[in-house]
Amino acid sequence: MTSTGKRYLVTGGAGYVGSVVAAHLLAAGHRVTVLDDLSTGFREAVPAGAEFIEGRVQDAARHLDGGYDAVLHFAASSQVGESVTDPAKYWSNNVGGAIDLLAAMRSAGIGTLVFSSTAAVYGEPATTPIREDAATAPTNPYGATKLAVDHMITSEAAAHGLAAVSLRYFNVAGAHGAYGERHEPESHLIPLVLRTAQGRRDSISVFGTDYPTPDGTCVRDYIHVDDLAEAHLLALTAARSGEHLICNLGNGNGFSVREVIETARKVTGRDIPETAAGRRAGDPAVLVASADRAREVLGWRPSRTDLAGIIADAWTFARQQESAE
Repeated sequence: MTSTGKRYLVTGGAGYVGSVVAAHLLAAGHRVTVLDDLSTGFREAVPAGAEFIEGRVQDAARHLDGGYDAVLHFAASSQVGESVTDPAKYWSNNVGGAIDLLAAMRSAGIGTLVFSSTAAVYGEPATTPIREDAATAPTNPYGATKLAVDHMITSEAAAHGLAAVSLRYFNVAGAHGAYGERHEPESHLIPLVLRTAQGRRDSISVFGTDYPTPDGTCVRDYIHVDDLAEAHLLALTAARSGEHLICNLGNGNGFSVREVIETARKVTGRDIPETAAGRRAGDPAVLVASADRAREVLGWRPSRTDLAGIIADAWTFARQQESAE
């Protein structure tokens, strides 16, 4: 650890994004404690060098003390479909957990928070690229709970001087060495495409081929998880007492479903069968971020914006997981 290293609590640090951010913090010379109940995370995803506490974010008060400089909060239930069928779980885990975490931080005198938010708070936007001042109208309980936590953080900053930054992700992909994306069930396009390339799925479903886009399929903004992690470290520096800064994170470019599949074929060198399916309710034609605020305020410069590179890193991780099974 360097002389300027700080001490951070990373909730949900055994999950995809949390583990990569924890690895970046360690590489920057900081001390990291990961708090994760392993309900969706993996013990082996906690980076070497991080202290690990198995526990729920609701119990953070047991573990927080004044020796921490900040909290980075990733612990949340995050499956959109499940949030529709089991909304109580999402309100309890995401909102209830955040209430308990903020109370624990206040009690311990920890005044800085970086929150993992989501583009799902915007719902179906009227215009793209999406700016932070766009209307928030989530279409599912997952997005609604994340928006509720953002409102809570704004109130906490005003009432108690919390220095907070919420980062609203678009589509995170790629991997950081041994730390990558694995969910059960999996719902994200790139890992599903790569599972098809591995022969673990018969085909990849293309939901809607008649959208008003160049090739008729949905267009989404993909951001490399390493670029995302770098934004979190910058957010720690940018946080100001009594302020709640909200920034979108995306690369500002859209890639269609067909572009993702075709690029994955080139990267993997494998056939990836696809099956045309009907549109899914609530799927906008285009979702692309405006990340101008993150660039201007955080000084964030994503450098891994090439789709082939993003997929190549995810493919390397997928093959590592396959060989370990």
